[in-house]
Amino acid sequence: MITPRFTCSQTEESLIISIYCPSVRATDVEIHVDETLVSIHINPYFLRLNFSYPLLEDDTSSAKYDPSSGYLTVTLTKENKGQVFDDLDLLAKLLAPRPSAPRPIIEVVSESAEQSEERTEEDDLVAQTKAMSLEREEILLAAENDWQLPQEALEPQLSTSVQKYYGFLDMHSGYFRHVTHTENEVNELGADAEICTAAERRRKRLQREDKKWDEEHYMADFADDEYIRELLAWRHPHAEYKEGFKYTDEENAVILRLPRKEYLPTPTQTHNLYLTLLTVLFSYAYESRTNQHDPTPESAWTLSILVPAFSALDPPDAPASIADPLVFSTGELAGTFVTSYRRSLAFPLYRSFVLAEACRKDVAQFLSRGKRIVVRCLLEMKKILDHHEVYYVYSKVWLDDFCVWVQAYASEDILVGLGKQVAELKISKSSINWRLEALEAATQEVEDRESDSDDEDSDDSASVLR
Repeated sequence: MITPRFTCSQTEESLIISIYCPSVRATDVEIHVDETLVSIHINPYFLRLNFSYPLLEDDTSSAKYDPSSGYLTVTLTKENKGQVFDDLDLLAKLLAPRPSAPRPIIEVVSESAEQSEERTEEDDLVAQTKAMSLEREEILLAAENDWQLPQEALEPQLSTSVQKYYGFLDMHSGYFRHVTHTENEVNELGADAEICTAAERRRKRLQREDKKWDEEHYMADFADDEYIRELLAWRHPHAEYKEGFKYTDEENAVILRLPRKEYLPTPTQTHNLYLTLLTVLFSYAYESRTNQHDPTPESAWTLSILVPAFSALDPPDAPASIADPLVFSTGELAGTFVTSYRRSLAFPLYRSFVLAEACRKDVAQFLSRGKRIVVRCLLEMKKILDHHEVYYVYSKVWLDDFCVWVQAYASEDILVGLGKQVAELKISKSSINWRLEALEAATQEVEDRESDSDDEDSDDSASVLR
């Protein structure tokens, strides 16, 4: 089935779905409304949308097809007149599956000894058979009516396999199985990318950062900072507030091709996703600021190398025990940005602490604008990586799911709150562990001596002339 292009709008009493499905027979359209779930089928197109409030298919509802434009317009009645349906422009949220209903929990309080003795192996076998039949019937019924299967979040299990998972919610594997045969200059794990444990990934990442750190490069950029000052003065267009935000047709087309999954992260995993998002946005901020929002052939490399979850498959993680998974301490936010700062000072062309500070402030601006701007940043990253013959894998294992998760599941309030916290962060140079203050002082001392020497030469020349 093909997912068609569509838009949604509303009036006081109705919700209107406009679907582009050219060259179809209007008599074949099938519309099913189940409270908040709307399914529309007109061969070869199928659209299933999950709204925040219930709808009705009554006498005032209608479906009209315009063969000249190719648009099918479906008008459905709101169950509660005057109710405002939010986020109709967030297509990934509308396309996301309906949340799975929790299964009932049955507890056996007590059982007498006689009843226990009467339970025979045959009874157990019959009970197991019935349970399997009911479960199979439930799955088939779900697949027939809603095209969704029951899902539940599983607790981490002891793994005896050397294969390790990575990416968004550790859902991916196999993308780096043949990494030695590709020109992946980002991968810091080498041929062991598929089998490295989390601790090994972090150790290799830190070793790689320390090895790539170049004191002379940093001092040179600190001394000759004319171009960096130009970069600092530049304003990112996404940091400016604009009324009437609207995704472009190209952006909506990409969103329609994103995976449609129901994500069931644990509270700790959700906490870690927000932290990882900060590092991804920092990479985007650095890349777009250093080329002033005009991507270059090096953009895919820059975007990938600056994200530890890409280059070393090492996303930030929260402490083992956190009081509230939706509350972020200043310490862990600072620690997350220290990693991004280190990478921006060790790998790309321009290595400047004040430039890293400007990128952090950009991240704060993106977050303060809400999920729509955040998704636009992610879509721009995805477009760059998707067109690279090697680094597209980072789009597959991270950005595709991140675009859906931010639109459909991330909290607008949490994103805005994170923006305020990030804006107020204070990152010390000493936390980078690379003697930045000493290097800057030494560079400044050399410049001062050269300046004094130039002044003395100038005075000597003037005395000779006299």
